[in-house]
Amino acid sequence: MAEIFNFRRTSFSLAVILFALTLISNSISTLSFQTLKNNPNFDSKTALFGDAELVDNGSYVRLTRPSISSSGMVMRADPFVFADPTTSFSSEFSFSISPGDGDGLVLALVPSGGSFVLSDATRFLGVEFDTRMDVNVGDLNANHVGINVNDFESVSVSNVSALNLVLNSGERLKSWIDYEASSKRIEVRLGKFEDPRPNNPVLAYAIDLAKMWGAEEVRVGITSLNSNSTQSCSVYSWSFRVRKVRNSMHSMPVDPRNYGKEHGESVRTEKRGFCLLRMIGQLIFATACAALVAFMVIFMWMIFGNVRSGGPVFTAKSAVYPGDFRYEKFDVVVVEKDGDDLKK
Repeated sequence: MAEIFNFRRTSFSLAVILFALTLISNSISTLSFQTLKNNPNFDSKTALFGDAELVDNGSYVRLTRPSISSSGMVMRADPFVFADPTTSFSSEFSFSISPGDGDGLVLALVPSGGSFVLSDATRFLGVEFDTRMDVNVGDLNANHVGINVNDFESVSVSNVSALNLVLNSGERLKSWIDYEASSKRIEVRLGKFEDPRPNNPVLAYAIDLAKMWGAEEVRVGITSLNSNSTQSCSVYSWSFRVRKVRNSMHSMPVDPRNYGKEHGESVRTEKRGFCLLRMIGQLIFATACAALVAFMVIFMWMIFGNVRSGGPVFTAKSAVYPGDFRYEKFDVVVVEKDGDDLKK
């Protein structure tokens, strides 16, 4: 075991050492550990190791006690593999770290079983929530998140202070860690417990975990070791999901002609149906717009046309009917006073 402790005592190295010792000293199948079967905030196969214990009537897990050299871990009891290049995972957990210059906590993925000697060639992945600054490994400050790959010096680091957050304030925080096999990329998000999932990650790093581990079994856990501090770390909820992600959108199939036969025509049918509905919707929208424009033109014409003429103009129409007219001849008799003769 001397080789294991022959490394810089950073928060990440100590946490992974604890994880490694658990796996090396015992086989998981023969260990006596407590699982959280009846706790809705944790997966049913989450196991507790070391000083990790349920507190407050089982509402959350305290990884480390407020005493010097306390260590604890919650771990997913079932291992998994990245042999399938479409294997991805999503982890979400809420936690708090009490004030102090302890080592914070780490979510780590390590090979399962067999010999495990920590060195620069060891294949491990960790996301550290570090509250202690170690200049020997290039720590940014005592309030940062880092991604570690096969080395105790982080390959990517983010200053948590830029988010107006303090890891060891005792405030409950939440982290989302996602690995997408299609893009071969791991992303880390961090926020307050009550806040929604952030759109932008605080950390992102390109890595191919299928190439890194192949068919080897991998275990994942959240672990903490407070070293010479009385800092205490607690985990209030944790879910870890392994999923398969199709990467057909990111690469062409080997034989495009057989791709449809292998995967069926459902995707093509869905696309056609979607396009047809979209065209109908656009047609209805265009018709409605045209009707609205025509109505407005007529309405404006009636208003401004009446204003220019001084008022409404009405056109009177009278019906013309044919008729017969009768003419009569009248005889006119003129009487002259001076004579007796009558003139016609």
